[in-house]
Amino acid sequence: MSCPARPLLRAWSRRIAAPAAPMARLRAAAAIGGGLILAFLQVTSFAQTSREPVQPLPRQVAHDAPKAELGRQLFFDKRLSRDNTVSCATCHDPLRGGADGRPKSVGIDGRTGPVNAPTVLNAALNFRQFWDGRARSLFEQAEGPVHNPVEMDSNWAEVVKKLEADRAFRAAFGKVFANGIRPENIRAALDHFQRTLITPGARFDRWLAGDTTAITPVESRGYQHFKAYGCVACHQGANFGGNMFQRFGAIGDYFRDRGGVQPEDLGRYNVTKQEADRFFFKVPSLRNVELTAPYFHDGSARSLEEAVDVMFKYQLGRPAPAADRADIVAFLRTLTAETPAHFKP
Repeated sequence: MSCPARPLLRAWSRRIAAPAAPMARLRAAAAIGGGLILAFLQVTSFAQTSREPVQPLPRQVAHDAPKAELGRQLFFDKRLSRDNTVSCATCHDPLRGGADGRPKSVGIDGRTGPVNAPTVLNAALNFRQFWDGRARSLFEQAEGPVHNPVEMDSNWAEVVKKLEADRAFRAAFGKVFANGIRPENIRAALDHFQRTLITPGARFDRWLAGDTTAITPVESRGYQHFKAYGCVACHQGANFGGNMFQRFGAIGDYFRDRGGVQPEDLGRYNVTKQEADRFFFKVPSLRNVELTAPYFHDGSARSLEEAVDVMFKYQLGRPAPAADRADIVAFLRTLTAETPAHFKP
């Protein structure tokens, strides 16, 4: 990779060598010198980030603001469910890190779902949606909960009918979509809203950007352990995960030790029916992870400490030294950022 400062260095030699009045040469040197200082600072920050297997979150993901605002209203609207008791926010609560704090989510009539609700914060950066990756986009994902008999137990015809009876919603949709309230427009609005739920500004991001005081020595040591033990092999990139599938129990039989295999434990296999995909799941993002307990698709780990122990045993094949585990947990808490202010009813 070429260094961004090299063109400036070449410019410096050309400018100083060219015939010019003494004052002009001084002005040229001052201007180029300032450019070199700026380039040095940029290169330093770039080097801090480029040598790491993780990157800061982007400030935002491309979205259409009017669609996103309409999607925000829909996200908190319980009319998307059959009996008007469940909204998207029921399982993806802004006060609980975009999850619900339950081992397994509860839909209409108190029906318990098969899996733990993943956070919607930064979900736009995931390469697939749902634990088994069955949806390729947030637009596609919005189809699932509405029709799921355990979650909202409704259908688009019923949802559209309810929304069309609301004069304010008819007007709002008419301003954003030429053809008004349609299933594909509801899905698009929800998609665009969730694209806005990015949480930059975590202390660790500030450290990546060059602020060496943003994390403590203990947290820094935890990050070094996180890399040295190999956690970063699956939890990397800007979202610290969300960009690959991995077998739960790469080393050791997690499900046997837990006590039996349920249909939802088959993971990616339920989508592809390929034996090689049995027990594979989308690797979750670790962004804001301290806010989203309990952990894993089955909600079996009640704390970060417990989750780290499980990962050491079944993904790394070794016990977690207590001191190293404490450091790693301290590091994971540096990934917490403020929940977006607009993530509210």
